[in-house]
Amino acid sequence: MKAIHFKIEKKIDGSLGRAGVISTPHGDIETPSFVVVGTKGTVKSLTREQLIEIGTPVILANTYHLYLQPGDELIRDAGGLHKFMNWHGPMMTDSGGFQVFSLGVAYGKEISKVVSVTDPSLLIPERSTAEDGIPRLATIGNDGVSFRSHIDGSLHYITPEKSIEIQHNLGADIIFAFDECTSPTENDRYQDEALSRTHAWAKRSLIKHKELEKNKEVKASQKILFERSSDEGGRGARPSQKELSATLLNTELPQALFGIVQGGRSEELRRKSAKIIGEMDFDGFGIGGSFAKEDMSSAVKWVNEELPEDKPRHLLGIGEPEDLFSGVENGVDLFDCVGPTRIARNGALFTKKGKINISNAKFVNDFGPIDEGCECYTCENYTRAYLSHLFRAKEMLGATLASIHNVYFITNLVRGMRQAILNGTFEEYKKAFLNNYER
Repeated sequence: MKAIHFKIEKKIDGSLGRAGVISTPHGDIETPSFVVVGTKGTVKSLTREQLIEIGTPVILANTYHLYLQPGDELIRDAGGLHKFMNWHGPMMTDSGGFQVFSLGVAYGKEISKVVSVTDPSLLIPERSTAEDGIPRLATIGNDGVSFRSHIDGSLHYITPEKSIEIQHNLGADIIFAFDECTSPTENDRYQDEALSRTHAWAKRSLIKHKELEKNKEVKASQKILFERSSDEGGRGARPSQKELSATLLNTELPQALFGIVQGGRSEELRRKSAKIIGEMDFDGFGIGGSFAKEDMSSAVKWVNEELPEDKPRHLLGIGEPEDLFSGVENGVDLFDCVGPTRIARNGALFTKKGKINISNAKFVNDFGPIDEGCECYTCENYTRAYLSHLFRAKEMLGATLASIHNVYFITNLVRGMRQAILNGTFEEYKKAFLNNYER
């Protein structure tokens, strides 16, 4: 039984970009679309009602963090993450693979998923603790990853099978295969080694996922047969797909599994990974790993030239406006990033002319909106001067109002890209925005 359906509505002439619709058990996602990150079952500082007013199409939660707190089994017993956090729309969970990176080679350093090749200090491979004296919280083996909780130091071991079990307990509509997210500092030799591990983990994730999905159908079938036996005094015929679907809606909904493509900055490895993952029976694909800022668009293009066209593609952890445009024209359907809410909490706000820091002195007496013409709740009701005051006074409301604006800004920027594709005006929309946006 298919958990999702994907339909391409229109393509961008001369590129890989397209607009489409992903149908999930909790509603449709019109693509391209920005996925708002709710790491611990909450989009920081925002309520469900505020997210609905913003027009949030889909939320992504973090498997690693929810496994540690409050625990995936508790969430399962609460009726799944949708019910636990009172979100009724489409939902995704990541695999925990990014934490392999953030708790491993990146731990204690200023290394992110995206670096500039103009900073050579970040491109020196560092493999062992002894080289830099920084302890690692995650250790990678061929079977899985052992790590210590950043909360209490307790030791845990995550395998591909364990990651899939956790995500089934959480119950998101779309989940991801367990992978190793490599650092942009790694050389090609290690990238190739990690790639083999990711591909092996993808197969194991897929096998476990299919087993758990089959169990759901068996449970639903048994329930139908039991009810027939009670009502009619007999078992009757085997349940139809329609009956199973109706029963699953009241028990455990089907989930889609996306495989993740890795390969770092290497064209050879990226294409190799896309071919191997693309041939597996996944419902869609994630483009993961790390990138150099200067060649991100090329890496995404390499991957999407190899992946099947009829399945959705998700670019993991990317959310800067210029990168979103590049991703869309190179065939990406979904994006997620903590950036809009993270920078909002520090007083950084998106505008059509670029980011501003609302704490700067020039905004203290500025009674205009954050971004002229913006129709978000914050811009329609509050001034730059008021938000500047909130951040200078360290008032909690500042983070909420700033987050409302940033999430609205990015969500509607990508929604505008979709409409431009449908109208046949994507290139004009892109140029009009980027010509005014100061990076």
